[in-house]
Amino acid sequence: MAAAKKAVLGPLVGAVDQGTSSTRFLVFNSKTAELLSHHQVEIKQEFPREGWVEQDPKEILQSVYECIEKTCEKLGQLNIDISNIKAIGVSNQRETTVVWDKVTGEPLYNAVAAPVSPGSSVPVAVVPSGSSVPAAGASSVWLDLRTQSTVENLSKRIPGNNNFVKSKTGLPLSTYFSAVKLRWLLDNVKKVQEAVEENRALFGTIDSWLIWSLTGGIHGGVHCTDVTNASRTMLFNIHSLEWDKELCEFFGIPMEILPNVRSSSEIYGLMKAGALEGVPISGCLGDQSAALVGQMCFQDGQAKNTYGTGCFLLCNTGHKCVFSEHGLLTTVAYKLGRDKPVYYALEGSVAIAGAVIRWLRDNLGIIKSSEEIEKLAKEVGTSYGCYFVPAFSGLYAPYWEPSARGIICGLTQFTNKCHIAFAALEAVCFQTREILDAMNRDCGIPLSHLQVDGGMTSNKILMQLQADILYIPVVKPSMPETTALGAAMAAGAAEGVGVWSLEPEDLSAVTMERFEPQINAEESEIRYSTWKKAVMKSIGWVTTQSPESGIP
Repeated sequence: MAAAKKAVLGPLVGAVDQGTSSTRFLVFNSKTAELLSHHQVEIKQEFPREGWVEQDPKEILQSVYECIEKTCEKLGQLNIDISNIKAIGVSNQRETTVVWDKVTGEPLYNAVAAPVSPGSSVPVAVVPSGSSVPAAGASSVWLDLRTQSTVENLSKRIPGNNNFVKSKTGLPLSTYFSAVKLRWLLDNVKKVQEAVEENRALFGTIDSWLIWSLTGGIHGGVHCTDVTNASRTMLFNIHSLEWDKELCEFFGIPMEILPNVRSSSEIYGLMKAGALEGVPISGCLGDQSAALVGQMCFQDGQAKNTYGTGCFLLCNTGHKCVFSEHGLLTTVAYKLGRDKPVYYALEGSVAIAGAVIRWLRDNLGIIKSSEEIEKLAKEVGTSYGCYFVPAFSGLYAPYWEPSARGIICGLTQFTNKCHIAFAALEAVCFQTREILDAMNRDCGIPLSHLQVDGGMTSNKILMQLQADILYIPVVKPSMPETTALGAAMAAGAAEGVGVWSLEPEDLSAVTMERFEPQINAEESEIRYSTWKKAVMKSIGWVTTQSPESGIP
């Protein structure tokens, strides 16, 4: 503890890191990038029907306040004065969609029901209040599948020779992005429809909901987002860096409900309540962009992979948009200041990474805690020919195949839970390799190593498997909280705050752990080609569509 006391030499910066499974608040020393204290609260995910994922925006907001208060208490116990916290950054799960009432401050829909998955025979309707449905005010999470029919209806309206959605946004038309979820809410939730008609509705991704609420809410809250989060809505032109009128008309989204788009590093407003009242909120980055900044991937061609609920591989492409020929997304990496240039990235995402471990724990019950998977995998050291494709909600990059579903194959009488655990870890690594291969083909420069971060990187077996399957070294910073660090860096560097320098010579050197490949190249290739065979078997499970209906 004494060491921590001595280490606090300069201004501190806080970061809210709001993810799909938890909320955290972390405080860093802006001169050394040292993590001083943090607090974490788990967030409930609701699965009212198969293929639906929801969260309560009020619970998310409450968890942010709780994390800030608890972290400030911990700093007090370390004799660290919280008045040294000069700024707060926000990093958030992207695409997750919230619509709320700007008059009451309440999230705007009670209960939504949707098809189980593409091909469900369950008719869709909005369920009246009082039925056995999820709690009021759920936000629509990125893994959610309810918008599949909406996507199919929209895709029929895009001319084959002019995919203006992709050329303007860098994104394929998919259930994944916010515009489609917002369209679904407008089509299916009466409360949202009425609020839009009466000019009471505000839309935002989680960052917008949090910043609006933290800066005063109904009492003058700031309704804004940053370029990285805006670039994931499918309503934002990544070239002009503005909401796009043609896209809003295509999706039928009224532009007046959209937040103001700002850079990722500027003062948006001040905290209006709690222990840090009066502190500016001055950094905002979607979680994957925040990790790219936190990994200091400021050079064209640098890449990182974040292992969380999903896996996200981003490669900085500099000031130019690189459009993928291999199913990757083109996205805004960051814009660190109002007058600073915008940087772009290629991104590939694995929908199910940490979520597969959670599934083994919560659905199959073969582990009691997420940490146990490493022990099980270690017991056998092999999957014994078992392959696990966790396509629970279809396959994302580089396949974009919504018809796929999860499979475990190659089972024998000898297979046990340890082999399945090992196969689950391998699945994360194989999916990462598929994206890295696509990235290499798009950029033309094979990566010499992969920088990694996120909760799962503490699993040494996973990191070694990743090096073996990629056949390049995997490099992990000793301080794994790179997402929160990126948000803190953006906040501390903002004009009017100026406590964190992003100049290359001022950035702290980070100690790294390296994992070198330990198998031969031939074995790596055999395992990878068998994985691809398993993926092919997962595709085409869902073959029929059920129509979505509106309000009865």
